[in-house]
Amino acid sequence: MKQSISSICKHWLHRLALPLALSAALPAAAAPLKVGYSDWPGWVAWQVAIEKGWFKEAGVDVQFEWFDYVASMDAYAAGKLDAVTVTNGDALVTGANGAKSVMILINDYSNGNDMIVGKPGIKSLKDLKGKKVGVEMGFVDHLLLLNGLEKAGMKESDVTLVNSPTNETPQVLASGGVDAIGAWQPNSGMALKLVPGSKPIYTSADEPGLIYDVLAVNPSSIAAHKAEWQKVVKVWYRVVDYIYDPKTHDDAVKIMASRVGVPAAEYGALMGGTKILKIDEAKTAYQKGTSFKSIYGSSKLVDDFNVKYEVYKTPQAIDSYIDPSFTSGL
Repeated sequence: MKQSISSICKHWLHRLALPLALSAALPAAAAPLKVGYSDWPGWVAWQVAIEKGWFKEAGVDVQFEWFDYVASMDAYAAGKLDAVTVTNGDALVTGANGAKSVMILINDYSNGNDMIVGKPGIKSLKDLKGKKVGVEMGFVDHLLLLNGLEKAGMKESDVTLVNSPTNETPQVLASGGVDAIGAWQPNSGMALKLVPGSKPIYTSADEPGLIYDVLAVNPSSIAAHKAEWQKVVKVWYRVVDYIYDPKTHDDAVKIMASRVGVPAAEYGALMGGTKILKIDEAKTAYQKGTSFKSIYGSSKLVDDFNVKYEVYKTPQAIDSYIDPSFTSGL
């Protein structure tokens, strides 16, 4: 499914109104940096900068392209994007399959929006013993489930996993074919709505830092456009300030909600489940460590999970996927 990354494409600027000879003499114009983003609050937040024109103000040409999550990873792997918004674990997955990236920016960590949702009568993870759980195998909520089971003194073999695409988990739970599902917002929220009496029995808020959400960039693009990517990171923290400023918070939520077609009040209620990191918090997460408080520690634990469950075979060189300098330099 994954393919090797191609180098950044360039196109020639043509001025059709000019004679051919003059057109041929025009200099080449660099293509914009292409970023794939998808439906997660920490990534939808980029919409604020897009609509406010902040990239143009910063003097950087960036083109954001909207995708379903898995499709964005496929597009990156196929060389159609310079960067993609993914979890730290999925950056390792795409890299292990030939599409290496470097995490130059930590947008957030999941703080409750990733959930294990139990049907009515399922009140805790221990109630799942001998039961079926629908989850997309090898993705972050599979990891979330295993983390929760371990903390509850259980093993994966205590439940029966039903491999289910994340965007189908609400329907899977509603069908009655499973007793619980693992999913992230908006899918987890949809499951709660579709199945009255269902409830979150374990969430990412129970293990902060298990799931970091990042901007992962092609190393070739970083080498060729480091100054431009530094501007992108700087714009991001302008977005963060806009979200946290009480005077502009509501406008930020309105812009984000409009991008995904959700009422602003409803979207605002989801925001707390995603801990968007202020710059000092991101700098702390970029410090080396072995716990979930560090993206290095979190990524190593996810790498161990990916190898154990044969998402890929070879452990990844974690440090080569992480570059804190774009944040630490601000």
